[in-house]
Amino acid sequence: MEFTSRFVALGDSFTEGVGDDDPARPNGVRGWADRVAEQLGAADPNFGYANLAIRGRKLRQILAEQVDAAVELNPTLVSIYAGANDILRPRVDIDDLLLEYNDAVGKLAASGATVVMFTGFDARGSKVFGTMRGRTAIYNELVRGIAGDHGALLVDYWRFSEYYDWGMWAHDRMHMSAAGHANMAKRVLEVLKYDHSVDIPPMTPVPELSRTEALRANAQWFREYAAPWVVRRVTGRSSGDNLQPKYAQLTRL
Repeated sequence: MEFTSRFVALGDSFTEGVGDDDPARPNGVRGWADRVAEQLGAADPNFGYANLAIRGRKLRQILAEQVDAAVELNPTLVSIYAGANDILRPRVDIDDLLLEYNDAVGKLAASGATVVMFTGFDARGSKVFGTMRGRTAIYNELVRGIAGDHGALLVDYWRFSEYYDWGMWAHDRMHMSAAGHANMAKRVLEVLKYDHSVDIPPMTPVPELSRTEALRANAQWFREYAAPWVVRRVTGRSSGDNLQPKYAQLTRL
């Protein structure tokens, strides 16, 4: 089938859709990019969508595995968010990484596609990830410069205060919930200036916990999510090992 409009999404777990569970879909997740594709394709029978994102991928992996593959699909619209997994590493040269990011965005823009980029989220509400605010702020300023230089559209995640509500986050506290992904779809569509009908699923209420209950909940979170995450980093493994892209070729949802 010939598609005249082609949206290709690149990145890591954020774009793959982790946290927005849907067992009927490839890799078991839906996510904001799928939701955007559903809206863009609803009234366009010639709309095709590919999602090359894989959870756990770092910036250089995303650039090596996904950028040329995206260009080959001749996109008219491409989204890319890369670098979050690098920022969380003990050591990272953000300036050096973003030089490579700049070259990749330039290649995507040269394809003729509209490019959508993202700043990183301000995790000031998290005692764990909030320690990375300074790194994320530097990353964001460089991303804003790259977007400006290449005429890319910018989804400014850093400024989305609705994500300070824990109902926007999955149980792992690392990825957006279904509500968070749906809200991000709305945000992306607004940047694209596209009229949409995205519904936000009800957020799971976050109960008020006593100090003892909070300590118990935090300990459980560490055992179930944080500790396995640390082990993967130490051993060089990734949650995306052995996974394939959800939609490696253009398709209709």
